[in-house]
Amino acid sequence: MPSIAPLIEAARPQLPMRPTPHERDGRQPAPSTGRPHPQRAIADEIGPRRPGAIYQNTDGRFEVLALITDPREAAQLLRRDCAQWALIVRDTLRPDGQPFGVGTVWMCSDYLIRPATPAYAPAA
Repeated sequence: MPSIAPLIEAARPQLPMRPTPHERDGRQPAPSTGRPHPQRAIADEIGPRRPGAIYQNTDGRFEVLALITDPREAAQLLRRDCAQWALIVRDTLRPDGQPFGVGTVWMCSDYLIRPATPAYAPAA
């Protein structure tokens, strides 16, 4: 006697897929960068703070003495492994202000008082 199981299987509609879960299960497209959040450019984080610039925020008024873009030196200066850059600044509101390193990003509450001074070639 022939079995009717193959006929029943062929007549059944395919079940709908369940909604995709929050976790990745291989059905979602892979992001192009491999990171869940877009990476901010370092220049955007530093902003207009270059050597010679003076900026002010709620913490004080600072003159930028040096910009360090080597991640190894920046991580050592700021004592953070993830540091990509660092600034050496001096608080101009304090007469005894000593230079120190910062790694805070440029925020909308920061504002530029004096832009960076360009480095001119010595006169002949």
